[in-house]
Amino acid sequence: MGRSYVVTGGGRGIGRAIVERLLGERDSVVAIEMDPEATTWMEDHPAGPRVIPVVGDATDEAVADRAADLAEEAGTLRGWVNNAAVFRDAALHSAPTREVLDLVALNLGLAVVGCATAVRRFLAAGEGGVIVKVSSHQAQRAVPGALRT
Repeated sequence: MGRSYVVTGGGRGIGRAIVERLLGERDSVVAIEMDPEATTWMEDHPAGPRVIPVVGDATDEAVADRAADLAEEAGTLRGWVNNAAVFRDAALHSAPTREVLDLVALNLGLAVVGCATAVRRFLAAGEGGVIVKVSSHQAQRAVPGALRT
């Protein structure tokens, strides 16, 4: 049995590039994606059954568990990539405080659910694994007018 991975936000952009890279290594990948249209490229992908879309919210533990189940069916779960994130353009000084707090909670939830699901599965399998948390350049410097975590 080969290796498998879960990638959140795997339907487009950096997430898709990560999925494609892992598929290129002959691994199986479960891609969690909120937007069903962002998964259509997977339907006729040359990797066939090694690329598995899961449409849903990566903060939903049932969605994360479903993705982990599918990954374990496809191979030994070796890694989880927390790529999904929510961005909004707004200035901190003028955005409602509740909006800022909701955005922080949402993005933290994506990381916590992904990490918790992955660690539980790694421990249950008695295997180690890798968790990757993708961040933007804004982790290093602020961008005016961008309310992001």
